[in-house]
Amino acid sequence: MKYVVVTGGGMSGLGKGVTSSSVGVLLQACGLRVTCIKIDPYLNIDAGTMSPFEHGEVFVLQDGGEADLDLGNYERFLDVTLTSDNNITTGKINRTVMEKERRGAYLGKTVQVVPHVTDEIQDWIQRVAHAPVDVCVIELGGTVGDIESCPFVEALAELSYRVGDFCLIHVSHVPVLSAVGEQKTKPTQHSVRTLRSLGLAPNILACRSNSPLEGYAREKLARSCHVSSGNVLSLHDVGKNVWRVPILLRDQKAHEAVLRVLNLDVKEPDLKEWTARAELFDALVEPVRIALVGKYMGLTRINKDAYFSVEKALMHASVALRKKLAVDWVPAEDLEDGTAPAWNKLKGADGILVPGGFGDRGVEGKILAAKHARENRIPYLGICLGMQVAVIEFARSVLLDMQDANSTEFDAETKNPCVVFMPEGSRTHMGGTMRLGSRRTYFHHDNHVGCMAARLYGNVSYVDERHRHRYEVNPEMVARFEEAGLWFSGRDESGERMEIVELGEHPFYVGVQFHPEFKSRPGKPSPVFTGGKKNSDLN
Repeated sequence: MKYVVVTGGGMSGLGKGVTSSSVGVLLQACGLRVTCIKIDPYLNIDAGTMSPFEHGEVFVLQDGGEADLDLGNYERFLDVTLTSDNNITTGKINRTVMEKERRGAYLGKTVQVVPHVTDEIQDWIQRVAHAPVDVCVIELGGTVGDIESCPFVEALAELSYRVGDFCLIHVSHVPVLSAVGEQKTKPTQHSVRTLRSLGLAPNILACRSNSPLEGYAREKLARSCHVSSGNVLSLHDVGKNVWRVPILLRDQKAHEAVLRVLNLDVKEPDLKEWTARAELFDALVEPVRIALVGKYMGLTRINKDAYFSVEKALMHASVALRKKLAVDWVPAEDLEDGTAPAWNKLKGADGILVPGGFGDRGVEGKILAAKHARENRIPYLGICLGMQVAVIEFARSVLLDMQDANSTEFDAETKNPCVVFMPEGSRTHMGGTMRLGSRRTYFHHDNHVGCMAARLYGNVSYVDERHRHRYEVNPEMVARFEEAGLWFSGRDESGERMEIVELGEHPFYVGVQFHPEFKSRPGKPSPVFTGGKKNSDLN
């Protein structure tokens, strides 16, 4: 097994996830089988209980694992399916070590960070990398020198000696001070010095900057950080088109640098399809405007990371349909307040998307968005909570005796609970207790051709999609809804849990309890995001 480790220095947010994914794409294009591991040094077991404001979205894996959004980057770029084992956290490692200690697995020894914690980290990495792959790309989250990541740095240093075939890529910032006007290398020099002091030496430097790395900066970094100038890569900004990053690395022969360190002799990378898609993205002109009505949007800035996979799924669909995506971010609470800019965005949209979320803040705004889409025949896609608010809005507006309809999540005493807590859920523990991971949805209609949801997926009998929810549509009210024209066209295997809702005589009004964004891929967009339209030929 060969290992590529990606670390970061100086500051967070440098794009280690995109760098790791892009290196994986390059190696995959060389004919190698690649998997990825993300190391998150926080003490949480997983990302499931973290606030989207602080951490961004929680990416749900096929097996129900709740992980950092970088796992989504890996899956999308490499078109692979990962599991919760591909995400290592301090919480997982410490729990495993403590469970072993309680069982007496350490034979009375004093349990210490070295060797017991570091051995557990290495064993976990090698167990995941043992799958039928050639190269394992490991991203170490956070910044080198953080106290939380020290055990992982030590474990990786030990692993480099244990396995031999080990390539370390260090991502660092090369800023330009406006007063001086030149690229400064000292932040990278210092972060490399910190890395070396902890037992790791970089083979390749990936330098993040606003503009291409200048020759003098490249030579200075090569000399001061003890790497060849050919191994100092420029990772300058590529704008909104992250699909350009693997091409940028390929053009600098990054794959050759990695392959030399790993002692691999393979073919040149074939990025024809990838390049065609990146060029198509840049050439798109005809716009499509989507109003994304969310609640995780701060007062001073929009937290796009909270809806990262949703935005990527919209991008996949728009590129496939030859449209230039324009997302209008609409804070749900602004709709409640009647804020003119928010309503103008909603009224000017070609489509309205209401994504998932938890808690009652902003819910009435999301209900207003669903109402506006239904009454004005604007294409609507509701995901998870977005499906539930569509049901609540329909009950309030169409079923005249249900003006107080609500979810028991927001009003435990409502007399018309359209959405209820799932009986198998836990009310005392938050982490890992939702309905999670891949679940099967059956299209509920005698003639699948007449079912919009089934048509979206190619008139199949069922579809497997990923879930993350505690509440569901009240099955006792389904018959009443369907009599009024709101039809539940997708259900689980029991037929009692509603998975897809659609409104007849509307151009496109669809709600899904699952999260289709998690399985959307470049070149393979989710059918509910394309609205059933066929992908354009990229050749």
